[in-house]
Amino acid sequence: MLSFDTNGEFSQNYKFLIGSILPRPIAVVSTLNEDGSNNLAPFSFFTAVSAKPMIIAFSPLIRSATGKPKDTPTNILRSKEFVINIVSESIADKINLCSTELPYGEDEFAFSGLTPIDSSIVGPKRIKESLIHFECKFRDRLNYGDEPGCGQIITGEVVKVHVDESVYENGRINTKKLNPVARGAGNDWFRATDVFEMERLMKAQIQK
Repeated sequence: MLSFDTNGEFSQNYKFLIGSILPRPIAVVSTLNEDGSNNLAPFSFFTAVSAKPMIIAFSPLIRSATGKPKDTPTNILRSKEFVINIVSESIADKINLCSTELPYGEDEFAFSGLTPIDSSIVGPKRIKESLIHFECKFRDRLNYGDEPGCGQIITGEVVKVHVDESVYENGRINTKKLNPVARGAGNDWFRATDVFEMERLMKAQIQK
């Protein structure tokens, strides 16, 4: 087995992370720019944290090209609000367009062809074509540096969940109907088309 130190170039560390921790679900985060325009960006360093309070987290890195923070965390730290939209395969191409680094203030909804719709509680828009939305209020931030490749953890408390009727059955989300996609290394993506079951060896399960 090969072994590597982690004190070299951040790009090597990044390749180990994205090539090992996979498949990674995608949070498409919508925020509002300072001038009120829409911002939309996908992040694959993303996970659930807590059920009650309902907390989810994602980790935007400092831009490797410019060494500057991305627009999404800048907007969240200012407005304290954001929406996380879940990605199904049907909109994967348009979500991929949202990763384009546009000039600040240029609307990724318009650029990608996705449709903005009003949220119930927070200011940022939701993606109409996404089948699940989490409206979030900013909760916490952990910062690990200000150099290119440095990350941070941003958590949000979910104040409203929206689930499309087509994927909601008997109080649960149907994975096959949601048809989520995830990120891998480089240009790799994953489909959730080969799902298998194993009985969990715990006494109590919320979902069986």
